[in-house]
Order: sequence, then C-alpha cells, then structure tokens
Amino acid sequence: MEPALIGTRLTSAAIGPLLKKLLVSDGPGAGLTGSSKIRLSSLVSFRGEKRTLTEKDVRRLAATLVGRSTSGPGEAPLPADETEAVTDTLTKTLLALGDLDMDDVQAVRLGHRDLARRLRAAAPAPDGLSTDSVLYLESMTEWACLHLLEFFTQRSTFIARSLVEQTRSQAELIAKVDEVIRRTPRTDSRDAEFERRYLDHLAKKHGRLTIYGIDLHHSPDRWPLDLAYLSLEATGEDPSAGVLDETDHPVPHQPEQAVRADLALARHDKVLLRGLAGSGKTTLVQWLTVSAATEARADDMAYLQGRIPFVLPLRALTRHGERLPAPDRFLPAAGCPLAPPDGWADRVLAAGRAVVLVDGIDEIPEAERSRARDWLRDLLSAYEGNRWLVTSRPTAVRDDWLAGDGFTELTLSPMTRAEVTTFVRRWHRAAGPEAKPYEQPLLDALRTTEHVGRLATNPLMCGLICALHRDRRGFLPRGRKALYEAALSMLLARRDRERDMGAPSGIALDEAPQIQLIQRLAYWLTLNGRTQLDRAHAESLVREAVPAVQEAAQYPPETVFTHLLHRSGLLREPTEDTVDFVHRTFQDYLAAKALVDHWDIGVLVRHAADDQWEDVIRMAVGHARPRECAEILRELLAAADSAQDRRAQLRLVLLAATALDHATEVSPEVREQVLARTAAVIPPRTLEEARELATVGRLVLDLLPGPEALSDEEARLVVTTATRLPVDASIPYLARFARHPSVLVRSQLVWGWSRFETERYAEEVVARLRPHELDYTVSSDEQAAALVRFGVRPERLDIRQGVTERGWAILRPLLIRARSLTLLGGAVLPPLGFPLPQTTELQLWVSSGVPPFQLIADAFPRLETLMLSGIVPDTPWDVAPLAPLRHLRELLSAGDLTGVEQLPPDIRIVT
Repeated sequence: MEPALIGTRLTSAAIGPLLKKLLVSDGPGAGLTGSSKIRLSSLVSFRGEKRTLTEKDVRRLAATLVGRSTSGPGEAPLPADETEAVTDTLTKTLLALGDLDMDDVQAVRLGHRDLARRLRAAAPAPDGLSTDSVLYLESMTEWACLHLLEFFTQRSTFIARSLVEQTRSQAELIAKVDEVIRRTPRTDSRDAEFERRYLDHLAKKHGRLTIYGIDLHHSPDRWPLDLAYLSLEATGEDPSAGVLDETDHPVPHQPEQAVRADLALARHDKVLLRGLAGSGKTTLVQWLTVSAATEARADDMAYLQGRIPFVLPLRALTRHGERLPAPDRFLPAAGCPLAPPDGWADRVLAAGRAVVLVDGIDEIPEAERSRARDWLRDLLSAYEGNRWLVTSRPTAVRDDWLAGDGFTELTLSPMTRAEVTTFVRRWHRAAGPEAKPYEQPLLDALRTTEHVGRLATNPLMCGLICALHRDRRGFLPRGRKALYEAALSMLLARRDRERDMGAPSGIALDEAPQIQLIQRLAYWLTLNGRTQLDRAHAESLVREAVPAVQEAAQYPPETVFTHLLHRSGLLREPTEDTVDFVHRTFQDYLAAKALVDHWDIGVLVRHAADDQWEDVIRMAVGHARPRECAEILRELLAAADSAQDRRAQLRLVLLAATALDHATEVSPEVREQVLARTAAVIPPRTLEEARELATVGRLVLDLLPGPEALSDEEARLVVTTATRLPVDASIPYLARFARHPSVLVRSQLVWGWSRFETERYAEEVVARLRPHELDYTVSSDEQAAALVRFGVRPERLDIRQGVTERGWAILRPLLIRARSLTLLGGAVLPPLGFPLPQTTELQLWVSSGVPPFQLIADAFPRLETLMLSGIVPDTPWDVAPLAPLRHLRELLSAGDLTGVEQLPPDIRIVT
C-alpha cells in the first residue's frame, strides 16, 4: 500500500495528534543558546527521565494506526491473521526512532523515505510475515515519517538551527567536493557509455533463475528473478566478541540479530556468507547484481544505487587452472563479452564505486583457497570504499577465515514455513498462468505429505519440488522413491556437471558410487539410533568401504571422504569434529537402501514398533524387490499377531498398510492380507476404538477414509480420531468434513479446535463449517479473535472458562447477533454493558452462589429459554429479578426456585 493510499484512510486531522504524542512538547524560544544539535533521542516522549509515554502506550498507538488504516472500504492491505504481528513490528519500528544517531536537521535533510529506511534497518526485521504485510509496513513507516518530519519543521528551534547548520556545513562541503574532484580521475564519455551497456548486460544475464539438474517437459527451467526472488535471513555472531570493555573485561559473546541477507551489505562493507548447497547463495548474488544494475530496484536495495557490480564466480575463474584475475581481467574471466575502456575497472574500484561479489569459495580446489584469500587481500589493500561479498558452503573454510580482514561472517538460515509458502506462490506466479492450478494442491501437499514438507527447507529443494509437481501435472510421485531419486541425482552429480564445475575436489565420481559410500554412514547412524557421528569415525567408515567401490578405489580414501563431505550436498559438519545429514529424511532413505542391500530383515522387524524407524521401514519396502517386499509385509503382520499390547498391534498393522503404498510390486495375496487386516480397524466402530486408533500416531491419517460413503456415525468416529492427532496434516483432512450434514460431526470439529494452532484451524476448518444448529465452542481469547477475523457469524455460541473480559469484548459483534448462548466449564457471564436482543436461549453452569438473574434480565430482553445446571446450592434461588423478561417461556433449573409467581403466567418450569 502506497503512503498516499494510507493517507486516504488516515486523515491528518485524526491521526496527526496521535503521532505527535511520540514527541516531547516544544520549549519556548529559538534554542540558540543551547546545544547546536538536538538529538532525536531527546525529542521522543518515550525516552529520558521525563517521558510521557511507555512502550505499551506506543503499542496502543501503533494498534490504532493499523486498525484505522485497514478498516476502510476495499480489499484489506494485509492478511487479517497477521494484524497482531504487524502491530508489534510497527511498534518496534516507531520505538527505533529513539535509537537513530542523528539530529532533527539531519532527519529532515534525509527525507521521509530515507528516514523510514533507517528506522526499518534499526528495528528488528519482520519475522515470518507475508509479502503484503511487509509492503504495508514499509508504506506505513514512510507515512508516519512524513508526519514526524512535518512536526520537526514546526518546532520554534528548527529554522534558526537549520540556518546555522547550513552555514557551518557549506564551507566543509565545498572543501570536500574540491578534494573529491582533485582525487577522482576525470571520467570521459566512453566510461559512462560502457557502464550503461555493462549494467544492461548484467540485468539481462542475471535477471532470471535457473534450476539445475531436473528433467522437465512442461515446467520452465528459468523464470524472472524479480518475480521469484525470496529474501532469506542470515545470522551471525556479534563482532564485539573477544573485544575488551573499559574495565579490560571481555565483552559477552552474544548472537547477532538476524538480518535480511540482501541487506547485509547495507550494514557491513565486507561479508562472508555461508550456506548449505541450494540455500540461495548464488541467487542472492544475482539479486544484488540486478539491484545494482537497474533503476527499477526495490526501495530497500537503494543502497546499491551507483554501485558497479563485479560478479566473480570462482568456479569459472579457475576452471582451467588460471591464476585469479587482476581487475582489468575481471570481465573476460567471468565470461562477459563486452570490452571495457582501458583502465575502467581500476577507476571504478579506486573511486570506491564497486560491489565485488565473489561466489563459491567452496567450488575451487582446497589447495587453491589460500591463494584465493591472498588474491582477495591484495584487492582489499589496493582499493578502499567498495562493498565485498564472499560466499561459501559452511565447511569449506574455517571460522574467522576472513575475520582478520574485516569481514563479518553470516550464515543463511533455513526457510521458515511462511517463507516456503511465499516461495511456492512466487514460483507458480513466475511459471505462468498454466501453473496456477497446481499452486494450492502443492501447498496442501507440503503440509499433509510429511516427506515432501521435510525436504522443503531451502530454495533449491523447494524449486525441485515445485518443478516436479508441475511437470507431473499436479502429482508428486507416490511414495518417496522417485522424489528422492530426483533430489539425489541433482545433488550428487547433475548439478555440478550442468554448472560446468569440473572437479573442484580433484576427483570425479558418478552418482551410484557416491550413494554406495554415503549409505554406509546412513546405515551406521540409523542402526545405532543416532543422527550424528564423529568425523573421524565417519572417515573410517568411508575408508573401509572405498576399496570395494570400483570407481572410488582409484582415489585416496581421505580425498573421497572430503569430496563426499563438501560436494555431495547430503552431508555437513555441524561442528568441526562431527558429521550428519543435511536432512534426516535422506539418512532414512539411504539407510533403508543399505538395509535392503544387506537384507537385514530381522533388523527391520525388531525395530518396527519404534516410531523412529517408521520411515526407514516404509522406504525399505519401496527399495525392495517383489519377493523381498512380500516378506517384509508378512513379517510385520506376524509381529502384530504376536504383540501383547493392543497399541503395538495397531501400530504394526497400520505400518504395514502405509508401507504397502510404497511397494512397486507385491503379490495379490499379500496385498489382500494387509488390506483385510486394515479394514478390521479402519474406520473405527466405537468411540473407544476411535480414541485407541489415535494413539498409534501420525501414520493413521494416511488410512482414514474421507466423508464419501461413510455413515454419519462412521464420519463422527473418524473425525474423533483425526482431532486427537494435533499435527498440521490433520487440518486439511478435517476440513473435508466441514459441510457435513450431521451436527454431531461438525460439533466434533469445533471441539477439536483447541488441540490445533488457533489461526490455521480457524481459517481452514471453523470458518468453513456449516452453521446450522451448531454450537461454536470458544475456549480462549485467541479463538474469539479468530472468529471475528475470519468473518464467522454463528447463531449459537458456547463460551468456556478460558475466555477473559478481553475475549468477551472481542466477541461483542457476534454476541449481539447470536440466537443461543451457552456458558459451561466454569465460564462466568460478565456485566456486558449492552443488551443482546437476538439471544432467545441461554444455558448457564452454576458452580456456586446464586445465578446472576438481574444481569440476565438486563442483558437478554427477548430471552425465551433459560437452562440452569451445575452444582445445586443448599438454598432456593429467587427468580423474581427475571420478571421483566416478558418473552420467557421455559425455565429449566437444577435447584429449587422461589418468586416464580412473578414470572409470566404461561411459563413452563422444570426443576
């Protein structure tokens, strides 16, 4: 939302006074006898000894701004479920006004856009917000800064001090400009013309993303960068670590706050960025390049304006053993066909106008990395004022490899769930209108299909999954084998080959021998119940296996191990002396393959009741040949028969059923045995069976039938099972029952709400429920807010003990329209302060004392039925205060009553 559009919803007369509260009142006079600089920290009202606002006050102010700017006509500028998070972020941004190291004159000189950028940089980055919410926050911050600068200029001290400041700085500015002119070589028209051509070339070359290593027939292998780029977070350690304070004590070693990776160079001139294979390092280099090369850059990337990018992929610079290039060879070495004027690169670097992007320290042989550092150091000592980014996989160079040269070390973080969703949406938008129908089914699969969701943790794997899903016209491979085979092929062989990487580790191994070696590590880890092992032990396992793998036997085992660790994309070093898999799911997949290769069926069956082995067993069935597959399934059923515990029996039967789906081929007799045993327990026959089935865990969901062809009772029981499995995958399954005609089925869906994440369940289940005769149970303030946010308008409300006065206030628009109200489980009816004229039925649980009859008479003027249940006190209840309720026709009470003669004469009373 643009600031101008926000302004149409927030008038200055209404909101200006709110923002002015952030500033202290102006004093008398022009301020000429005081300090020549008025720091922003002394102007804000929430800092200092005489502050008039607390941080809570600032949050209330931010909430008002958000509320008023989102409540106008037309489409809301941000998702309703992110309102609280947006308010928190805006609060932190406004509070950052007191942290800016500048005075009011400098702030006005910056302008509202640059001031807003400074505020956003000083405040914590938005965490997990959608693109719409981030854009809204950017616009709202600019709009607020516009008003704040207006307030600055209206202060009596401002004009006098700005004139003094202008006079003082003019001479300094003239002197500085003269010095710049003296030191800067005169740029002729040839340089300017070449730079235009060069930047246009970079924008075209790097303006599209490519997925390496995928066989595609229908999906595009390249798409526009500006449509698909997703900014990820990077984290690092506090650079003050190891520094001594004024008392000669070490400054505490603190983690640095996460920053957006593409803004790292705005904070630090020199950055070493680490990231796993596929984490987005090269894509970040592309984004920085295009942002510097084009005028149509995002506002946050304005810090690159005027910078000339030099993109230096080390794999290309040293492909044939060449020495790393001097500046005059940067362009030809990187494959740029344009010929610059003589000395142009030197002039750009000498003027401090460059952003040097050195991509892939890990992609050159280890023996050459020290020479690469020397080359980089020579460049740093020769040219000052430029910005430098170096990328590497985490284990390629040691910690502090460039710290002595002033580099800040950061590491790309795994993608959050919200970032995965954003990535998938952008990928499908970039892939064109034909891909749009596949977007939502894939998002559902990422949440409901566990093995797919576990792979989607970085842009490379997300892109692989998107492309495979699109290429197969909306169907990812059933089971995991094909998906993992595609991923392994890409990571182990095809990605480096298609990027023309050569052999940076000094050896070249095909996919099959690498799998044979790496699966030894997976086998050991799984067999020993671990996910990590010592590096020395890992190296010894590979060393023992290398002689038997013909293609690898020609190389030294140590070199083979180093290649697997640094180039496979499957292994990593979480610490200097340990090794594990980048994804646990790859460990399970390769361990299953090793178990089948060794035919350790006894090991599989012995661990069948261990939930840590479920994936291994299912994938072993996928790897097995028909006869082996049948044997595994028979052994699982036999183990179920011999199990003494009912839960263990159910688990083994259901494990066999879910494993059956992974089998490529299995005999009809074995299939029928498994299906018959499964049909005996699914769907459950009784409520006890439904609850017992849920104890088996997540794998039950893959076997529960949908609402089609189920009786009302069967539907209620399968929903009972699913609501007792509070995992993400349950939500889309339960949503299929939202329009079910049986009120008992829909009631079970409402009762299950408290077991799940409030917002998601409300959006996908509760908001879709058929409301007819349904009581909407509300157990917390968060649920109350969700009902309002998603536009649910229930006729019947059941409010429980967890709802506070705040929740009652949130529910006001729903209470006014509700026809029936129930308060059970210790819920208390508070003084509402407003009547509920639509409510004709009220049920109260009375745990002690006397029911609030006067309150009931005041709040429910058209009440027809009143039910009082719960703990009956010793003395009768006087119902005379209910006399004004002329529409009351039925009173059901658990206790004795007095004063009934004052009630309407035709009332039906049951005690």
